[in-house]
Amino acid sequence: MTTVVIRTLDESSAHLFDALPDPLGLGEKHRQTRYRPGWKRVALRDGRIVARAAWWGRSEDAEPLLINWFDVAEGEEGAGAELLRTAPWHTAELELDLPAGWRDVPEQRAAVATRTAAAREAGYELLVERFLYRWTPEHGLPERPGRLVFTAEPDDSVFFDALRRIHSVTLDAHARRAIAHGGVDRAAQEELDIFRWFPSPREWWQVARTPEGEPAGIHIPARNSSGPCVGFIGVLPEHRGHGYAYDLLTECTHFLAERGAEFIAGATDQANFPMAAHFTRAGYPVVRERLNFWAGRDVSAG
Repeated sequence: MTTVVIRTLDESSAHLFDALPDPLGLGEKHRQTRYRPGWKRVALRDGRIVARAAWWGRSEDAEPLLINWFDVAEGEEGAGAELLRTAPWHTAELELDLPAGWRDVPEQRAAVATRTAAAREAGYELLVERFLYRWTPEHGLPERPGRLVFTAEPDDSVFFDALRRIHSVTLDAHARRAIAHGGVDRAAQEELDIFRWFPSPREWWQVARTPEGEPAGIHIPARNSSGPCVGFIGVLPEHRGHGYAYDLLTECTHFLAERGAEFIAGATDQANFPMAAHFTRAGYPVVRERLNFWAGRDVSAG
């Protein structure tokens, strides 16, 4: 077998990225995301593209934040791994977006197995599988239960304290990874940093209280680089068991719709069965699935 050539693209060679078949059918979705040509890389064997990856970051980022487009031709797991290992950036997270129900389609299942094998060979470990949702007006606005009172809160420390309590008992895989590496304060801070990262107004952050005035949870209506989204839903441990997460999700949906949202994206870990049920009840269909990989060791070659 001939040697694989790894190439980082530029404006003149960016077209090479589209030369690989797309059995998962997500090329159009990815092409709606703005990538810098210099953050795209391909692996070639005998002049043929056998693997490709695109790194993503905000316009103000000097280096990418994550990999969220990774394709590997059948039998080219080693080339895919080499493509990731030799990247000039150390990126801890790799997102692999997939069609909903991909396990039921043999061609898609095989394509995912190839990509997963390449990622593992490069040093990435599967962190979590997630459902991705998308509400649109034709699904109708869910009726507000009316059990909680929602108000804005300007004090970040209120949200930090709530996040510490929410993550003290959590099903969220990213929060549990943060807790394992730095405790609950780290998990809360990482979440708060994401809230601040959203380009939507800080004034949108809301605290939910019972009619008696006792804090019950928080929700973050937001916009990310793709549009309106459910930024965060969290119920304080002492108020769990009442289905309040549905109340928070419903309020978040109304909040964004009232501000002109033509769609609202959402996501949850597949193992978080209660939250997945709330999304379904609120009129959010699953539109894609996602595998999140995390670098178990330093995958960079430099």
